[in-house]
Formats: sequence, C-alpha cells, structure tokens
Amino acid sequence: MVAPLVMAALASPLVKELLANGLSLLGNAIMAKGKAAVEDKLGVKLPDENTQLTSEQLERLRGLQFDHEETLIELAIKQKQIELGGEKVASEAVTKRWEADMLSDSYLSKNVRPIALLSTLGGVFLLACLSAAGVAIADPYVKLFGELLQIMVGAYFVGRTVEKGIDVYQGWKQTQGN
Repeated sequence: MVAPLVMAALASPLVKELLANGLSLLGNAIMAKGKAAVEDKLGVKLPDENTQLTSEQLERLRGLQFDHEETLIELAIKQKQIELGGEKVASEAVTKRWEADMLSDSYLSKNVRPIALLSTLGGVFLLACLSAAGVAIADPYVKLFGELLQIMVGAYFVGRTVEKGIDVYQGWKQTQGN
C-alpha cells in the first residue's frame, strides 16, 4: 500500500491545494478515482489542474464537499476496500509460497528465509563493528541494510505470528460451530 504522504507528494497541484485547504475528502477522491470520474460522479466541473484557487472557488468547493460528503466517503470506502483486497491477495500468495517451500524436499527452499534473515543480521552486525572501529560506512549501505532488516523481520516474525493467529482463530471458530 502506498503511504498517504507518498501519494500526497505525487498528487497534482489541484489535489495538493485541496488537501492544504482542508478539502481532504475531495482531494482524496480525485487522487483515488481521477478528476474526470469525480466530476462525473458529482455532476460538477472542478477547476483546472494548474489554476491557483481563489477564495471564492475554495468556498464553492467546501460547499460542494459538504453537499456530497456521503458520496465522497463512499468513494473513499470503495478505494480502501480495493486496497485491502489487494493486500489480502498478496498476503495469501506469500503464505502459499511459504507453505510450498515447507513441503519441498530441498534444504535450501525450506531454510531460505532463516538463512536470508541471518545473513542480513550478519551484514548489519558487520557494518556496526566496522563503524565502531572507525571505518566510515556510506549512508546508502546503512539505509539499505536497515530497510532490508525491517522488511525481513516484519515478514518473518510478524507474518508467522499472523499465520499462527489465523490458524488458532479458524480452529476456535470450528469448535464453536460444532
């Protein structure tokens, strides 16, 4: 999922101005669905992309947002549902790959995650030791290993915890149904 700050940074000038002036429902709807789709859905004409909004236009847009608040919220909910559905599919695909790895007869496929995690931890430890010894380590390498370690620890430990939690919940749900 793209972080809201990243999306705002990639947004058009119109969306940035809407967000800066407290018109987040309208701005987020334009980011999610596009300006033309929002205009069609609301039945209005929005200002051009590269136009500096006047105070009169901002007031008109505030009224528009207020009048169509329910529709804009529905658009936001639909967008979140699409994003969550995509995340769920991706998570299920990762789980299936991990399950397939565990069923394999190959030592490497069964142990690739722990080996990769230990290797990355070893790299971070090596960078820390070199840094402590006074060797200058370039910032991109420190950042790279830090981000890799964050992702791997999250996937390895949090992912496994979630998998186990789902298994426990499904087992509990089955006992409640019988």
